[in-house]
Amino acid sequence: MMRIGFIGLGNMGGGMAANLAKAGHEVHAFDLSGEALARAGEAGCHPVSDAAEAIRNMEAVVTMLPAGKHVRAVYANDIVINASPGTLVLDCSTIDVDSARDVAEMAKAKNILPVDAPVSGGIAAANGGTLTFMVGGSEEAFKRAEPILSDMGKTVIHAGDNGAGQAAKICNNMLLGASMIATAETFKMAEKLGLDLQKFYDISSNASGQNWSMTSYCPIPGVGPQSPADNGYEGGFAAALMLKDLRLAMEAAQSAGAKVPMGEQAASLYAQYADEHGGMDFSGIINMLDS
Repeated sequence: MMRIGFIGLGNMGGGMAANLAKAGHEVHAFDLSGEALARAGEAGCHPVSDAAEAIRNMEAVVTMLPAGKHVRAVYANDIVINASPGTLVLDCSTIDVDSARDVAEMAKAKNILPVDAPVSGGIAAANGGTLTFMVGGSEEAFKRAEPILSDMGKTVIHAGDNGAGQAAKICNNMLLGASMIATAETFKMAEKLGLDLQKFYDISSNASGQNWSMTSYCPIPGVGPQSPADNGYEGGFAAALMLKDLRLAMEAAQSAGAKVPMGEQAASLYAQYADEHGGMDFSGIINMLDS
C-alpha cells in the first residue's frame, strides 16, 4: 500500500479518495471546503490543512480540480516545490490539452513523474469505484499509475504520451454530447410521427441507430435502463459540465485545425440549454426540443 496525497475532494474527488482509502492506501487529503475534508475523514482519509501537506513525503499525488488554471496553479505553487524527485503525480481533472502538457513539463523538469488521467463515468462511478481512466504519460509513469487508478475504476487505458488522456476525454465527450442531441431529437420526431416510444426504443436499440445515449442513458422517462430522465433529469452529468467539455473540444479542434461541424452545433445547443438549466443532467436537453 502507498502514501498518496489527494487534492480536490468535490463531487468526483471525494468518492475517488474514499476508494483509495478503502483499498488500504494511506490517503492524505486536502480541499478548501471544510465539509469535504470532514467527509474524507469519515471515509478513512487523513485530512490535512494545506496542499503542501498532501504532497510532501508522498509516493503519489492525485489532483481532481475544476479547470486548467487551477491545475496550473497547484503544480506551479505546490507540487514542483514540495514533491520529492520520483513522485508520481496523477491529474484526473478534465482540462485543456495544452495545460496538461505544460504541467507535465513542469513536473519533468523537477524529476517528477506526471500522467494526465481524466475520467468517464460520473459521480455514481466515482463513488462506486467503476470509473474509466484515459491516461497520458510515459510507459514508466503509466505502469506506476495503473494500480492506483485501478483502485478507483474498472477500466484504465493508456492513450499515449502526456496530454493524450485529455485529448481522448474531450473527443469522447464531444461525441457523447452530439449523440445525446441526436438521440433526443429522434425520439421527439418519433413521438410526433405517432410511434410508441417504447416500441421505437425496442427497434432502434437493436438496429443501426443504436448508441450509448439511447441504450444506457435514454432521455425518455420510463424507457430503457434507469437514468436521470426517470428522476426529473436531476443528478448524473450536469449540462454545465458537458458544455465545459464541449468548449474544451472546440479549443482543441481549433488548435489542431480539425473540422467539427457536429461538435460546434452541439456546443451551441448546450450553451443555450445550460444558460438556464446548467445544473440539470445533460440529457435534459430533450426538453429544449419541445418548443
